[in-house]
Amino acid sequence: MHCIARGSRLRLSDRVADQQLLGRVRFTFEVNRCDHMPKFEKHIFVCGNQRPAGHPRGCCDPHAEARLQKAFKQKLAEHGLKGRVRANQSGCLDQCEHGPNIVVYPDAVWYGHVTETDLDEIIESHILGGKPVERLRLADSCLNTPTCEHRKASGQ
Repeated sequence: MHCIARGSRLRLSDRVADQQLLGRVRFTFEVNRCDHMPKFEKHIFVCGNQRPAGHPRGCCDPHAEARLQKAFKQKLAEHGLKGRVRANQSGCLDQCEHGPNIVVYPDAVWYGHVTETDLDEIIESHILGGKPVERLRLADSCLNTPTCEHRKASGQ
């Protein structure tokens, strides 16, 4: 059996059976909605982009070890959030001058210059408490724009 996530384009009841005649063989299939698979309350993307040493835009994961993402997953589990909040390694988030970067969805809160020592504060204040950590938050004027003052400083 295959699952179809809620919100998909198909409009299905909990269980749908259908039959199709293909050639001379009749196929029956069932589609089940996956009520047993809850959505994550928050999804955290941790930039894991690597660049050569000395690159003018910097690098979020210079050793290609995903340390920050692995530490985030561990801290989330320690706070009892495993299965409710997900921390994934991502590709480049294009905020390189501010790295290492993370973004928390569905809140669309971007953080820069994040270190392992910041993780408990992010989890306790933002993930659990709903209050973003302002000292790490990236300014809207720097997100997805070539006019970020930090990008100019790096010559990009």
